[in-house]
Amino acid sequence: MNNKGQALVEYILIIALISVLTVSLVTYFGGYLKDAMTKSGCSLVDQVYEKGDKPGEGKCVNK
Repeated sequence: MNNKGQALVEYILIIALISVLTVSLVTYFGGYLKDAMTKSGCSLVDQVYEKGDKPGEGKCVNK
């Protein structure tokens, strides 16, 4: 009996599930991640972080 094809299908399903979960998490938390990166960037360019109305809308402004 040949189980190699079955194992390949199982690996593909696992990879597909992980991909869907990753895309879902990035979509859900994307605004928060963007705000965190913007906040870090503001401190590097000597500016102040200004929070936006929604997650992901924050920006750097001059002091």
